[in-house]
Amino acid sequence: IELFSNYFLRVRSRLQQMRIAVIGQSLFGQEVYKELRKDGHTIVGVFTIPDKDGKADPLATEAEKDGVPVFKFPRWRLKGQAIQEVVTQYKATGAELNVLPFCSQFIPMEVIDHPRHGSIIYHPSLLPRHRGASAINWTLIHGDKKGGFTVFWADDGLDTGPILLQRECDVEPNDTVNTIYKRFLFPEGVKGTVEAVRLIAEGKAPKITQPAEGATYECIQKKDNAKIDWNQSAEALHNWIRGNDKVPGAWAEVDGQKVTFYGSSLVDNETAVNGQPLEIPGASQPGIVTKSGLVLFGNDGKTLLVKNLQFEDGKMIAAAQYFRSGSSAAVELTEEEKTFAEQMRAVWESILSNVSQIEDSTDFFKSGAASMDVVRLVEEVKLRASSCQLQNEDVYMNTTFKDFIQMCVRKLRGEDDEEELVVDYKNINNMIIKMPHQLFINGEFVDAEGGKTYKTINPTDGTAICDVSLAQISDVDRAVAAAKEAFEEGEWGKMNPRDRGRLIYRLADLMEEHQEELATIEAIDSGAVYTLALKTHVGMSIQTFRYFAGWCDKIQGSTIPINQARPNRNLTFTKKEPMGVCAIVIPWNYPLMMLAWKTAACLAAGNTVVLKPAQVTPLTALKFAELAARAGLPKGVINILPGSGALVGQRLSDHPDVRKLGFTGSTEIGKHIMKSCAVSNVKKVSLELGGKSPLIIFSDCEMDKAVRMGMSSVFFNKGENCIAAGRLFLEDSIHDLFVQKVVEEVKKMKIGDPLDRSTDHGPQNHKAHLDKLVEYCQTGVKEGATLVCGGRQVQRPGFFFEPTVFTDVQDHMYIAKEESFGPVMIISKFKSGEVDDVLRRANATEYGLASGVFTRDISKALYVSERLNAGTVFVNTYNKTDVAAPFGGFKQSGFGKDLGKANYRC
Repeated sequence: IELFSNYFLRVRSRLQQMRIAVIGQSLFGQEVYKELRKDGHTIVGVFTIPDKDGKADPLATEAEKDGVPVFKFPRWRLKGQAIQEVVTQYKATGAELNVLPFCSQFIPMEVIDHPRHGSIIYHPSLLPRHRGASAINWTLIHGDKKGGFTVFWADDGLDTGPILLQRECDVEPNDTVNTIYKRFLFPEGVKGTVEAVRLIAEGKAPKITQPAEGATYECIQKKDNAKIDWNQSAEALHNWIRGNDKVPGAWAEVDGQKVTFYGSSLVDNETAVNGQPLEIPGASQPGIVTKSGLVLFGNDGKTLLVKNLQFEDGKMIAAAQYFRSGSSAAVELTEEEKTFAEQMRAVWESILSNVSQIEDSTDFFKSGAASMDVVRLVEEVKLRASSCQLQNEDVYMNTTFKDFIQMCVRKLRGEDDEEELVVDYKNINNMIIKMPHQLFINGEFVDAEGGKTYKTINPTDGTAICDVSLAQISDVDRAVAAAKEAFEEGEWGKMNPRDRGRLIYRLADLMEEHQEELATIEAIDSGAVYTLALKTHVGMSIQTFRYFAGWCDKIQGSTIPINQARPNRNLTFTKKEPMGVCAIVIPWNYPLMMLAWKTAACLAAGNTVVLKPAQVTPLTALKFAELAARAGLPKGVINILPGSGALVGQRLSDHPDVRKLGFTGSTEIGKHIMKSCAVSNVKKVSLELGGKSPLIIFSDCEMDKAVRMGMSSVFFNKGENCIAAGRLFLEDSIHDLFVQKVVEEVKKMKIGDPLDRSTDHGPQNHKAHLDKLVEYCQTGVKEGATLVCGGRQVQRPGFFFEPTVFTDVQDHMYIAKEESFGPVMIISKFKSGEVDDVLRRANATEYGLASGVFTRDISKALYVSERLNAGTVFVNTYNKTDVAAPFGGFKQSGFGKDLGKANYRC
């Protein structure tokens, strides 16, 4: 149950708005600024750094766009004294609170103490540990198992002020400054800073004196003090390298020059190391250049692996290429490639605006480029050469214009040196995506028995995307055998849980690197609007794998006190063990996300997987298989079988070597699967089935929010949503106004190509579903429900259906009892004061997946939520799922849970 205390929190915040000065810089400062404005506070001034190379800081850019006064003082103090002109300008803003989200300048105490509420500062460590400007670096260098951030009250010391708020996170074994910042310190730090301001506004902000015990202060990490001391253990070396990755960069002398090391990870010492030795002065033994990177040895004989190296001239290479760097002859460009080179020269000129002319020798970073410019350059290449798929590292490794063009051309020609997984790609309409289309069995893409295929259809225009291999019974048996062997005999079943977690986390990182590609495939295969696919379909999938990667080494049993423990010292304990081969059958509405919800938990517990995607949406599952192989998951751990449910799904249900089957789909098919699993070998089953989720909206709701969330509850993902509100119950006094507002908003919705970033509503998934929606609405009209808007197929190519609203829906009607699984809002009235009666009507269904209630009355909210018979009850919100919260239904909506702590498959 998601209580609506957040609603009251926001109301109180609005009643206690403050005048805030934001002092700082960076994207972090920009996000804090934006969230403070959303909370209703008045930003009276933004104080940031001067423009650099003609570019404003992101915080300044955002504030200037909003018309907020921006001050760009190069300094606040001169010779230890505050500059009075600067202080006077600051005081004129009338700030009641200073918020310093990230500030590299020294701010005078006259400014710190001036506001009525003082000043608060965000610091990326758990104070009093790691005071100073390099807190994240030292968290990693010291090998801390816990990291986090502190929001504290500024005083005249260095990060010594009273603590207002702290949040902690686990530090992953191979975290770098960048990964822990992106995963936790940035997103949660923004939330924490804004929450701290809310606490101040409410008069609830604590001031907790920092303890003296455990306090540390470390120096600022700079290049000159980042030299590697080789007389340390492998773990200490790894921590030093990752703690300085990317800035300032841990370095050592190799072959007479300064070489910087990036991308460190600890490796298994039991694995034989084959490669070419590399002498490193001071190291306990030579490093070894392997095809995976540079293997280094600690003084304890244990090993670590470094992926990338950078030389003094700024050139970065893959460590595996050390003995081959500089050996490749320059390629001669064709006329077409010369045109591409000139296009890219213009891009470099626009990014490096301070450089008068781009020469072959122009160095991207020495000319002033920053990390955001790398992101832009990668995207500009995609726009001009869709088949040239760059990663950020490619730019860092080819810093001069000539090297950059040579690298791009080699990629365009397919001549880059990386070992490739053998994939028979289908390139679609010159788009930037490449999609595997064969079965994935035992680590390889293979044709189905007899070469059988079928066409998968783009719902936007009804045309064929590509031919996909159609799995047969023999293919199912091969996949299950491969999964069984990987579990019983392969390295997966014997792997250390932490190593398994690292692989799953690496898979999530690869998915993130390819998120635009995955979202594009999801859009053309399922009709999901691209922006939603990127945020939810793909974004939550990545979150799910990361969440369960963290569970790998935390699955444990318990010791049980027993009556017979004495006198013979008997001991009883439980142990959670993986089940073996898990079969997964998923639906077509969230192809990648449903895969992630079920697969991630299976892998975390050490199981192997045979997955059947929906026949109409197989493509993201096959792309996922490719990424899993590239991430290093052993052969047989993941197997993907596009095919029919009647054949592939049935064989998986019947197969004697499958020990668990997870299914999301219709109640009818779920019952059939449950029976087959029982008859075959009593395999475990979890089912997430149909729904007809009620949403009760009382007259004391916040109307605009109820309308917005009510529409989302029905039209989110064009209604193809298992927890969609299948029926809205409106208190009669607000019925007409609510319907009027909904219809006004529906008319504003843009129906169109899901790849168009401005589209609100894409096509339905496939033709058969579209036909059922038309029939569903015709039934509603025949039964006497009032069709307010929609109810028809859109007259254009593809499978588009208008967002639809029915009112005057009576309890006996078909559309009141059965789900549409589409963009159809079903509205019924209830009389004021008849809470128990509307609860009876809401619960009068055999389904129980989700439900919701909107009211300002917390007693009513609790009363209703306790009596709604559903696996999830949303209060003053809807569709808020999270990877840490278990998800599943009651009654004929199924049993078992996806997501959350309890869902590792043991």
